[in-house]
Amino acid sequence: MARYVVLFNWTEQGIRNVGDSVNRAEAAGKMFESLGGSLVDIYWTMGQYDIVGVADFPDDETASAAMLRLCQLGNVRPTTLRAFDGQAMQNIIGKTDS
Repeated sequence: MARYVVLFNWTEQGIRNVGDSVNRAEAAGKMFESLGGSLVDIYWTMGQYDIVGVADFPDDETASAAMLRLCQLGNVRPTTLRAFDGQAMQNIIGKTDS
């Protein structure tokens, strides 16, 4: 599974309905599972981003589809970052050797 860090900002609709935010996150987790992924962790944050999530998906296409589905609901706008653990990064670095 590929890991993704997702930075979310609420839309006007999302902040108007902020009281539903935890329930919406649970629903997003179920939707991720229906696509073969999982919501690993989620945090509501202060600063530039309103929410930070960590998710696993089988591939970039599935992650993209999940983010598009969330966007269609109109509550958040995601910025998705592909994340690599230490072993994966070591493999990537190994491919840079001549």
